[in-house]
Amino acid sequence: MASILRLRKLCYVEPVKCSPLGFESFESPKSEKEPFEPPKVEILEKQLVDEIVVLDKQKRKKPKRGPREWRCVDYCCWIIGYLCTTWWLLLLLYHSLPANLPGLKVAEPPGVRLKREGVTALHPLVPVPGIVTGGLELWEGKPCSEGLFRKRLWGGSFSEIFKRPLCWLEHLSLDNETGLDPPGIRLRAVPGLVAADYFAPGYFVWAVLIENLARVGYEGKNMYMAAYDWRLSFQNTEIRDQALSRLKSKIELMYVTNGYKKVVVVPHSMGVIYFLHFLKWVESPPPMGGGGDPGWCDKHIKAIMNIGPAFLGVPKTVSSLLSAEGKDVAFIRAMAPGLLDSELLGLQTLEHALRVSRTWDSMISLMPKGGETIWGNLDWSPEEDYGCVSAKKTNMQPSGGININNTDGKRGLRVQESVKHGRIISFGKDTSRLPSSQVPNLGSKV
Repeated sequence: MASILRLRKLCYVEPVKCSPLGFESFESPKSEKEPFEPPKVEILEKQLVDEIVVLDKQKRKKPKRGPREWRCVDYCCWIIGYLCTTWWLLLLLYHSLPANLPGLKVAEPPGVRLKREGVTALHPLVPVPGIVTGGLELWEGKPCSEGLFRKRLWGGSFSEIFKRPLCWLEHLSLDNETGLDPPGIRLRAVPGLVAADYFAPGYFVWAVLIENLARVGYEGKNMYMAAYDWRLSFQNTEIRDQALSRLKSKIELMYVTNGYKKVVVVPHSMGVIYFLHFLKWVESPPPMGGGGDPGWCDKHIKAIMNIGPAFLGVPKTVSSLLSAEGKDVAFIRAMAPGLLDSELLGLQTLEHALRVSRTWDSMISLMPKGGETIWGNLDWSPEEDYGCVSAKKTNMQPSGGININNTDGKRGLRVQESVKHGRIISFGKDTSRLPSSQVPNLGSKV
């Protein structure tokens, strides 16, 4: 614009000369009768202005960027977006369709069928959740946890992982020396049936079972969720929270208030091992034990129905403690290579997961037990030389002396004698109603 003003000044100011009387123009005054012609300077000015405008537009026009290279985070975001969109569309479709479509028969819930058959609640029920399935809520925390009082840090929506990941990991960790809460942090198990009904929105654990049991008459007075802090060692749940003492008192109360009917316990996964510890603890003398008499279990417990027990441990516990590598991690690596090794949200994912899980003493209880007899070694496994289907033994034998997948010709796929792995023990309805003291002892050999 400054150049335009200077140009206009040069075009419209005429040269003058000085005289004693004043200023006079060099040009003689034009006659009023001469026709007016536009000066050539204005044409030049217009052309110059047009060129300046064109140059200004070219400067403002941004150059086109090339195609952006996709990173692992971009692929993950798209995958999560597709999954969430598909989930919400299916959920919308499920709620928009009528309850009974013509030609589509909905499966009848077990609770409805049992109620129609006249089945009602008899014995009180105590579910015992396993590892990671019970919710944990915050009662005291560091300044970074402001606004999270009595909010779930484990179980539920897991939204705090994205909002404040390092703070979330710090509050889930335990003290490396005591195995209890770090100073200034109190994370406790969520009480009641809501402790383990849903692990996350749409991911049920005990919710469906509780719903079907409610149809035959179960409710809060004859069903109790034995929630505990699954991060602690079994004895530390008693030292810090008195969880074993409260479980003992609750079983005794349910036994009395339900017509002196014994309690049926349904533990799951690591809860099976936890309840085995309770059975030893409750009949042991104090201060390490519960102080119950030797017949306490026979008096108060009718039966124990284990769901997915971890009697011999879990093999992936070893990899989780050594490197945080496992089946789930391998699946994530296959979907998005490099994601877990990169810095995501300001933290190294696997390194922090490994550091936190190593503070949980309960992981030791899930270490594989039984030694080489159960799990084998580098040169042998229990599955070798075992024919699952005896009718196909002839088809499994290598022909012409060819050895398959084995350097030892005596082994291969040839089955000489079936390995006896024991037998399944089952009790009839009459036996299940007998007191445990009257159930015949099968001995140690099966």
